[in-house]
Amino acid sequence: MNSRRLAGAVAVVLGATLATGGCTSGPGSATTRTDCVQIIDPDTGKKTGTCLPLAPDKDRVDLAAPVFSRPTSITNPLHPSSEVQQVIYGGQVGGKPFRTEFSLLPDSRTIALGGEQVKVRTLQYMALSDGRIEEVALDWFAQADDGSVWYLGEDVFNYADGVVADTDGTWIAGKPAPAAMIMPAQPRTGDVYRPENVPEVVFEEVTVKAVGQTVEGPYGPVEGAVTVNELHMDGTREDKVFAPGYGEFSTGNAGGDLEAVSLAVPTDAAPGPVPGQLATLSAAVRTAHDGATDPAEVAKVRAAWDAYRTSDRVPPLLTEQMNRDLDALTAAVKARDAELARGAVLRVAQNDLDLHLRYEPLPTVEAARMDLWARQLRTDAAADDSGAVAGDVTVLELTWERARHTTEAGKTQGISEQLRELRGAADRKDTAAAEQSAPRLTAALAGGS
Repeated sequence: MNSRRLAGAVAVVLGATLATGGCTSGPGSATTRTDCVQIIDPDTGKKTGTCLPLAPDKDRVDLAAPVFSRPTSITNPLHPSSEVQQVIYGGQVGGKPFRTEFSLLPDSRTIALGGEQVKVRTLQYMALSDGRIEEVALDWFAQADDGSVWYLGEDVFNYADGVVADTDGTWIAGKPAPAAMIMPAQPRTGDVYRPENVPEVVFEEVTVKAVGQTVEGPYGPVEGAVTVNELHMDGTREDKVFAPGYGEFSTGNAGGDLEAVSLAVPTDAAPGPVPGQLATLSAAVRTAHDGATDPAEVAKVRAAWDAYRTSDRVPPLLTEQMNRDLDALTAAVKARDAELARGAVLRVAQNDLDLHLRYEPLPTVEAARMDLWARQLRTDAAADDSGAVAGDVTVLELTWERARHTTEAGKTQGISEQLRELRGAADRKDTAAAEQSAPRLTAALAGGS
């Protein structure tokens, strides 16, 4: 996946060019090379004339052409992209709360590669900064016959104030872009591969640092993890961890930009009734979401959260996020800052629904997310925030892509019609029309007219 999305690397690096010769060997080069990927100045987006310190070809494990006989059966435990239904990541990027929903879509597509039609699995990446939409990508993966997983491209949409600003980082494998290995079949220390290797668009080179590690997962130790070091186009490096049952597990560090797994399903699922304390928390959160500036309702959420987290196992990262967002909500309400309160209570509600993934089927949680965003849209429309409304509609559409195939047939037409109506209002920046339409979407989600 694009390092800018998962590590906060700057977007301008994506404009770099793959050159041949004509630049100075960078520090640490392991061998004389005939090819050169130039370092890009992150401030100007221009080539510097200095080559990245690329690993020698003898260390690369991605030079042989992959053979795809059953490409959509992805069983590699370190990249289980046909096994894991959804992974939730949390952390901070650029000093703001950052959230990622990485979800397996039911559909697949076919990509032409070297005269062969390769069927790929599609995963939807949705990133939110401060609770609001920042980037969306459709990522395409396939597993080769030797068990390695290959990245065959991504459709990227970068957002600003709720609308698409650009599609930087989009690429698709084929001519001239090669398929890119994103996970070897059996990684070994010292292995080198390029998860992105497209001239003038994207480039990353990864070196495996350690294998067979044990990391602390959302609900206990996870064995068999791998740590890699990733070289970016601007010459910077960072470590990433991959773990069985999760795929990409963490990137960055706690002192700066950090994204790590909050939980994944079905890996962390424990089917059974929703604990009573969690149901109480969810009821309090919903009431607070509808009246985010009421100190009494916020206090009830805090009390319900304290009761729940002492009664059940809660992933450490989700605990940290909920504490952070409740503190932000309390401060915003105290300062009577309605805009900050709207954002903070949205993040609290997102955290609450994540907790339900442990106990409820993903379709049930996705339906609850649709309802949450419909209510958020009504709140943002009432505040006459056209950018937030546009972003809300986008998130609703993206969540609907994931939820449509498991929604009762009798509801789908009505929901789709209301989403089209809301998209029209958002595109016109007509917040009044959006405010009127939002309750109709809520009714459609509930099965009403």
